[in-house]
Amino acid sequence: MNTYENDFYTWTQQQAALLKSGKFADLDIQNLIEEIETMGRSEKRELESRLTILLLHLLKWKYQEVRRGRGWELTIEEQRIKFTETLEENPGLKPALSEIVRKAYRLAVIQASRETKISKNIFPEYCPWSLEQISNETFYPD
Repeated sequence: MNTYENDFYTWTQQQAALLKSGKFADLDIQNLIEEIETMGRSEKRELESRLTILLLHLLKWKYQEVRRGRGWELTIEEQRIKFTETLEENPGLKPALSEIVRKAYRLAVIQASRETKISKNIFPEYCPWSLEQISNETFYPD
């Protein structure tokens, strides 16, 4: 019975114990490699997800002035904090930020169009804000 496939938690504990005891020959190397790569992709997706939500609300803030409210403001604040924290915890993602912003913005436009009923064509094709603006806790597009 393969513990990795049937009891992931137990497998992780076994692998940790093997690492701690220096029994490297007994490690499940292939699955360890896969899990480490998956962890990296997961952090990148988390950063992109936070940025997508942040950009979505910045778009809604800019294009639906009459609906601006405390809820949107708090969502922007929360997502800025979570985006910044995720990036601080994973500085290796900084070189990929321009690509992450591009992907997150494309998704944010689709979501903003769906939620606001504004045509996607009304929104800028590329993210109109710099990373500094997006991250700045006092920035709200007018």
